[in-house]
This record gives sequence, structure tokens and C-alpha cells, in this order.
Amino acid sequence: MPTFFERRELVVPGDLLAEGDYVAGDNAYKDGDRVYAARVGLVEYEERVVHVVALSAFYVPRVGDVVIGKVVDVGMMGWIVDVNAPYLAVLRASDVLERPFRPSKDDLTAIYDVGDMIIARVVAYDRTSDPLLAVDKPGMGKITRGQIVEITPTKIPRVIGRKGSMINVIKRETGCNITLGQNGLILVSGPSLERERLAVMAILKIEKESHVSGLTDRVTEMLQKEVGERKSNV
Repeated sequence: MPTFFERRELVVPGDLLAEGDYVAGDNAYKDGDRVYAARVGLVEYEERVVHVVALSAFYVPRVGDVVIGKVVDVGMMGWIVDVNAPYLAVLRASDVLERPFRPSKDDLTAIYDVGDMIIARVVAYDRTSDPLLAVDKPGMGKITRGQIVEITPTKIPRVIGRKGSMINVIKRETGCNITLGQNGLILVSGPSLERERLAVMAILKIEKESHVSGLTDRVTEMLQKEVGERKSNV
């Protein structure tokens, strides 16, 4: 009666978890004598019960995703980055430097240090190895200004809106530049702290009311009202 994943290993819907005399627990289902995952999460085995600890608040990396992460360690060969996923990501020094990397001489903390926030993209990932990052596109690298707001990763499409309608409203009404990380972190950089706060307010409203119809119109109305009141008080 085999199991097909280690405890606490990441699984996705449809993954075969166990076969034989097992019982499907939370976020799992049984088909014949096989138990499958019903949600993204971490698999757990408790005697004969197989269940999945759902990771709705976590991000599951995909190649090509733009992410915003925090450097949590600097090693001999690169940086370890927290991207709000079950596993830490890796940014290799050899992929960042524009010349050969010299581990004995190069001070990587001069580029990115612990605590720095960076914009990167996922260039490789499977469930057998940690996500691999790159900062090889314009605008990527260390974040030096702006505010970062965190929402549930699954709400990012709602912030974007249909054909970009929602995010364009926020940009237009606040004058802010907004970088969306698919991992749920969003960078807001605007002409003033006040405008940045308005954009953050709108993003948090979208997360809270993402299930409600007509949200784009309500966000637009809220921003226009806030901007108008602030102008009248100047």
C-alpha cells in the first residue's frame, strides 16, 4: 500500500497521494483504492488517513511569473529569497553579475543584502527543487522606493480586472506606478505618499470585496471622491 509523496511535500489537485487501504481526509478524495489531492497544499499522512493542508494563502510558483520577494540569506553563490511560497527561492550570483563571479572576492551584500526587497521572475521550478529566479528584465532588481502591500495571491487577477480594467483605474486615478507580483505582493510607487496610500486603499478594498459585482465602478467612485476631497482641502 504505497504512498507517493513525503510528508509536508507540495501537491496540486489531481496528484495521486496513496494507493490501497487509505482514507481520504481534508482536501483529498478517493477514487477506487486511490487517494488524490483536491487542493493545492502540503500532504499529511496520519496512520491510514491522507489529507492536504490547503495553501490558499501561499503562492505556488510558475515559470514566467513576476514576483516580489525578500532576501533572507546571502550565501557563497547567491541569495535566498522569500517569495511567499512553501519553499524559498534562489537567485544565483552568476546570473546577476555581468562578469565572471569570484566567490573569494565578490561581496554579494553590496548588491543585495538581507532584508532587501527585489522584483524578479521565476525561470525554473518543479516540485523536486527550489524556485530559481532571475532579474534580467527592465525594472527588475532591488526596490528602492514605494510601498509594498500584500494580498492573497489568488486575488491578483481581480486586482488586474478584465483586460486590465481594474489596475488601469487605480493607475489613472492615483498617478501611481504599480508592479504586481503573482505571489501576492504589490509595489506601489507614486508622486506622493498620499497618492500611494490611495492606491493601497483601493487594492485592499478589491481584496476584501473581490466576490462582489460592479467592483470596478465602486473603486473608481471611491478614488475620484478621495482625490476630489484632497484637492478641495489644499
